[in-house]
Amino acid sequence: MAKKKGKRHVETSGKRKTAIARATVRKGKGRVRVNNQPIHIMEPTLARRKALEPVQIAEAMGRLSDVDIIVDVQGGGQMGQVDAIRTAIARGLVKWNRGAHEDDGDDEELKNEYLRFDRSLLVNDPRRKEAKHQMGRGARAKWQKSYR
Repeated sequence: MAKKKGKRHVETSGKRKTAIARATVRKGKGRVRVNNQPIHIMEPTLARRKALEPVQIAEAMGRLSDVDIIVDVQGGGQMGQVDAIRTAIARGLVKWNRGAHEDDGDDEELKNEYLRFDRSLLVNDPRRKEAKHQMGRGARAKWQKSYR
């Protein structure tokens, strides 16, 4: 009879506008990579700091215990991708730190801390661009009409 190996990993996703990020959290050496590049070389600095917020909160709470986080992100613009990345990372860490005895639970302490800090860390932003309608250049703009 073959033994089952305890190769546990968690896959989560995050969305913002048209950007979609998929994160895989597994046992490792504490690396965070986005599209096969270390997150610490992400530019601009503001985007990097925003993407690392869930990692820093988990580290401060002692919940970042030797895990590797691999994120693949596509679509959208730069800041939309950053928001999708941070949502995917935060969800992954909440699922990863759920404890050995629970199968489907979450780490409630970490979850509550994320929600207290910023609700968008765990909840996707449902806002999307409104479609363009008739009579104008955008969704709400209309061509001007002159009577004289």
